[in-house]
Amino acid sequence: MSGIYLMENQLQHYAWGSRTAIASLTKRPTPSLEPEAELWMGAHPKAPSSVYIDGQKHSLLDLIEADPEQWLGHNVARKFEGQLPFLFKILAAETPLSIQAHPNLEQAREGFLRENQQQIPLGAFRRNYRDEHHKPELIYALTPFWALRGFRDIPSILSLFSQLSDDILKQERAALAAQPDKQGLRTFFEHLMRTPKLEIAKVVEQAISSITPALEEEPTFSWMKTLDQYYPGDVGVLCPLLLNVMCLQPGEAMFLPAGELHAYLQGTGLEIMANSDNVLRGGLTPKHMDVPELLKTLTFSYGDIELQQPMKTKRGCLRFCVPIDEFCFERVEVREEDLSVEAEHGVQILFCAKGCVDVVDESGATISLSQGQSAFVSASAPAYTVKGAGKLYFASVPSPRR
Repeated sequence: MSGIYLMENQLQHYAWGSRTAIASLTKRPTPSLEPEAELWMGAHPKAPSSVYIDGQKHSLLDLIEADPEQWLGHNVARKFEGQLPFLFKILAAETPLSIQAHPNLEQAREGFLRENQQQIPLGAFRRNYRDEHHKPELIYALTPFWALRGFRDIPSILSLFSQLSDDILKQERAALAAQPDKQGLRTFFEHLMRTPKLEIAKVVEQAISSITPALEEEPTFSWMKTLDQYYPGDVGVLCPLLLNVMCLQPGEAMFLPAGELHAYLQGTGLEIMANSDNVLRGGLTPKHMDVPELLKTLTFSYGDIELQQPMKTKRGCLRFCVPIDEFCFERVEVREEDLSVEAEHGVQILFCAKGCVDVVDESGATISLSQGQSAFVSASAPAYTVKGAGKLYFASVPSPRR
């Protein structure tokens, strides 16, 4: 089939992953032998996908590096220096991920250069910047998906703390109440993050012990107790008091820009991001944490979070628009009517989450996708049609903004 290829993707076995979610979605036996946290679809050097050409398996990364214009198209290859600019994932969190944020483009370039000059190996434990790219991302819920994301408005933070012991961070709360703005929030959060571990553990213990059965009915406080079970005394246990606690329902999505503190807590979703592995952590993890560098990246914006509202496209897809150039995400259900995709589609990855569909090009050549399978559509592929009955998700590069 010209330009459209069946993919084989790599799993990431992180401790917080699930032994059932990804395996079930990709029609493999459950439970899996070890936790499966992510399935990567793309050309990231850490775990590139493969594609099948005439029955032979080839690394997608190698193919793109050998002929970027053929695979990505002229404009994408030129703009993103011959690299596929996004990474598409299935993400399954059985247990909470770290409190983290991602740098903006300028910070990533400066940090990557600095750590190269310091001769810190790319794979070193203390390495913050593993590439020079930013990492905005979108998460789309396949199941109820719990997350912490972005600072709450300051009155809400103070109100939640006031429901616990009055002695907890009393002076710091008074200072925040006296300066209820970004600078006041920065000062409050920096104090928490820079407090020695033994001292913060006492604060956490006091907070947990003052959660009454009635309070535990509320997600903020129940998640605090859950986090303390996994990471006793960790500063991240206090983050549900500071960050918006969210539960995305299946079909809902949210966009996370650079500099926004967040943590995924539990659930399965599709994640699409700029093709980067830069993560700055602040808690709930045994991995490397660099608090000063994390604090430099945070914007300290606060308030309620708006979910991404999809718009319907001419071909009947639901498109989740994001304010960046690296990726676009769409959902479509193919039923009675076929889905036609024009020749000027650009580079795409198709993931079939339910059912079975046939992808048919102009010559009649066909690739079948069943639940859990994906296909890579090169920019040079002709127009194609999707037939059958199934639920598909498209990852692509948006058309240039006018």
